[in-house]
Amino acid sequence: MERDGRVAWITIDHPPANSLSQLVLAGLRAAFTEVANDNSLGAVVLTGAGDRFFVAGADIKEFVSQGADGTRSKIADGQQLTLEMEAQRYPIVAAINGFALGGGLELAMACDLRVASATAKLGQPEILLGIIPGWGGTQRLPRLVGRGRALELLLTGEQIDAEHALEMGLVNQVVGPGELRQAAQDLATRLAEQAPLALAAIKRAVGKGLDQPLHDGLETELGEFDAVFRSGDAKEGISAFTQKRPAKWTGE
Repeated sequence: MERDGRVAWITIDHPPANSLSQLVLAGLRAAFTEVANDNSLGAVVLTGAGDRFFVAGADIKEFVSQGADGTRSKIADGQQLTLEMEAQRYPIVAAINGFALGGGLELAMACDLRVASATAKLGQPEILLGIIPGWGGTQRLPRLVGRGRALELLLTGEQIDAEHALEMGLVNQVVGPGELRQAAQDLATRLAEQAPLALAAIKRAVGKGLDQPLHDGLETELGEFDAVFRSGDAKEGISAFTQKRPAKWTGE
């Protein structure tokens, strides 16, 4: 993990393909715990080392060696990590620098926004191994791109390029390979400049509301709005707007 201004960069560096082993999962959990305890940050970027792989998937050899019970435990650990990522108060941007397959795509989908290199390839190829996704692919992919498109990717195991992913709403932005870091940094910096309490409240409202009927979702939104509106940041934001000056957020 490194810092660039108020943005924390978490880089998965596990040659040759940045596969998700137990050690990588432990490293990610430790990094996100450190991020959560750092009040000076404003946003996070998650990426892979090099220019070929974001994350090519799970460590298959490790899977095989653990047996069915061990694999189930690892899948549960991975699911918990994605839930912890979504619960982070800071927005997380995935900078997809190459192949994001299987667990790699599932990790990217647990981020709030996704910026992809034009050379990136994305997919859920588990069906080709006779298995299914286990870290949220069958759940988050339909929520992002819709049932029909998600099922097409899940049932065929097809890998798609970044432009196709952009067209279907799987990624938010596609840039040239040499522009990825700056694009992700610019987006994360823009997010870090927003009111932190409002950022966290929006994440919670969207996350909870997607799993609720509209009426209940609106109640969730109302509760989050009420709490944020009573904050010092809301008072500061409204004052800054009326005085035509930049707001100074304190997170209180």
